[in-house]
Amino acid sequence: MSRPRLMQRLLRFFAERRLLPEGRMLEWYPPFLAMRIKVIQLDRDWREVRIRLPLNAISRNPGGVMFGGYQAALADPVPALACARVFPGYSVWTRSMLVDFELGGSTDLELRFTFPEELENTIREQLARDGRATPSFEYGYYLSDGRRCTRVVNTVAIRPRGYSKATTPPAPREGVN
Repeated sequence: MSRPRLMQRLLRFFAERRLLPEGRMLEWYPPFLAMRIKVIQLDRDWREVRIRLPLNAISRNPGGVMFGGYQAALADPVPALACARVFPGYSVWTRSMLVDFELGGSTDLELRFTFPEELENTIREQLARDGRATPSFEYGYYLSDGRRCTRVVNTVAIRPRGYSKATTPPAPREGVN
């Protein structure tokens, strides 16, 4: 069995039995393990999340700042994971994400995510009314001096379990009746 597959099985084993805190599970998730993230704060319900993303020889681009892909990879699942905790019973995934690099990530970065109570209430209303919601969250990465260097806007799809996106039938081919 390959190492990544073994690691996934171990993580699933620990998660199902709740043997490790969620923060540690996130740190040990194979892509994040390689990135050496450190969970600083992770509320049980994911309403407040802070994660350190270290700047090192692997994450530093030729310009001396953090690769944008590192930032995007960590920022991607956070709102979806938060929504999955706050709204259990729904399928949740990232629908789109905008990453705006305002300043170069020249130090270790801290991802700061907050799930606003007003947005939670709006989502609850949409789910009750429509059975689905597509909220957007704004959060960011901060330099060690506290300045925001990267703005993230992540839109999440919250759908009923078993939802499959409707597809448009293919256009008819020319010359075929």
